[in-house]
Amino acid sequence: MPDNTVDPSGNTEAFRAFTQQTPQEPPAPSKTPLFIGVGVVAIVLIALIAWLALG
Repeated sequence: MPDNTVDPSGNTEAFRAFTQQTPQEPPAPSKTPLFIGVGVVAIVLIALIAWLALG
């Protein structure tokens, strides 16, 4: 059964290319929806507490 992957240690050029690669990390997800959600929850809680205090 043949191995279809290339061994980077097989030759110097492939090894150098392999070691110089930088891993690509995905960008961090936006935190804007989290901030909006926390703000909405805070406003609802403040309104509920005010309604209970005045009612």
